Amino acid sequence: MGIVGSDADAITDTRRDVEDELFARVQRHYDDDTIAELTMIIAWENASSRFNRAFRIPSQGFWKR
Repeated sequence: MGIVGSDADAITDTRRDVEDELFARVQRHYDDDTIAELTMIIAWENASSRFNRAFRIPSQGFWKR
């Protein structure tokens, strides 16, 4: 899994924080503006997914393609 995928997993898992080591790795690859944008997109997708699950809205299957 790439660095963005690892960061997405850490952000999505509400039982833990993004570890300092992982955040430092992200900072080596991306500037602050890019990190903010990636984090916003990850958080938005996570919130959207949780909303859909709460209202029993089925997946459209895009991830399978």
